[in-house]
Amino acid sequence: MKINAKSVAALAVYGCCVAVLAAAAISVAHAGDQDFTLVNKTGIEIHKVFISPHSSDEWGEDVLGKDTLDDGESVDIKFGRREKAAHWDLKIVDGHDNAVTWENLNLLEIAKVTLHYKDGKAWVDVE
Repeated sequence: MKINAKSVAALAVYGCCVAVLAAAAISVAHAGDQDFTLVNKTGIEIHKVFISPHSSDEWGEDVLGKDTLDDGESVDIKFGRREKAAHWDLKIVDGHDNAVTWENLNLLEIAKVTLHYKDGKAWVDVE
């Protein structure tokens, strides 16, 4: 069998493609099944977002950190691949410490949560 430079180059390119595809598959496998996009259509700037398993009594850390979420903006919420809980509670807080909470969202079945607020009423649309 004769090996030429073109064969070696083709094998190298093929090997790189396989490595890139394998890395992409691994990164997708590590994503949490509860990952979702949060969309702010409330008309107000959201200063804090808390997400907690429905079975928990504590909210934990603000997932926005130091950032805020302006009206019309969205943020991708990511979970670790080891997270198993399906049902989650969501709390948002504005700049005046007014809070709204939604409970028992099945994030295994939801890819997008759009928040709304009008005339003193808050609701979510889920996809």
